[in-house]
Amino acid sequence: MIDWSRIDTVLLDMDGTLLDLHYDNYFWNDFLPRHWAGENGLDAAEAKAELMSRIRGAQGSLQWYCTDFWSEQLSLNIALLKREVADRIAYRPHTEDFLTQLKSSGRQVWLATNAHRDSYSLKAEITGLDRYMHEIIISHDYKAAKEEQTFWQGLQASKPFDPQRSLLIDDNVSVLDAALEFGIGQVLCLRQPDSKVPARDDLPHPAILHFDEIMPIPPAT
Repeated sequence: MIDWSRIDTVLLDMDGTLLDLHYDNYFWNDFLPRHWAGENGLDAAEAKAELMSRIRGAQGSLQWYCTDFWSEQLSLNIALLKREVADRIAYRPHTEDFLTQLKSSGRQVWLATNAHRDSYSLKAEITGLDRYMHEIIISHDYKAAKEEQTFWQGLQASKPFDPQRSLLIDDNVSVLDAALEFGIGQVLCLRQPDSKVPARDDLPHPAILHFDEIMPIPPAT
């Protein structure tokens, strides 16, 4: 599934890849709509429908991932509200073993996330995932989401690396498509980003359920 002999740099998504997407899905689909409804005296069902419509309208853009944007749109402190349910932040199964082996293999390990820096900082604080990384790449710093070629071009310019000798692991098919278009040599998808949602079986890219399927990781050559 992965030709490790051809990999020098591993780019890893955060939400739905290293961390269970259940936290984010619960926050956006349940906790936030209820809180927004309560703050504005709205019917809970109507508030959720309105909020989901707004979120879908921004999907795929950098705004979709931006806590500052949604704080302004909803007149709420999204970063602060995310802390209220931070007990749901958790690694996906076998992730820490995978990260330990990966860093020990001698390869460059880069976190590449669309999450806003506020969201990244909270999750790093809870999980300590930053200790496994050589680079932390936040797409907001490039003013483009990973779904856009502008992101990959900006990353290449600021942190030169060999795309053909790189692997991207992500749960977002659109991101994987964009990475392949840019020239990333190998990609891998996650079948079950959210532990509370059934695994996906119709993915267009090589995919795994958990990281134990691609361990042990051989040393870099």
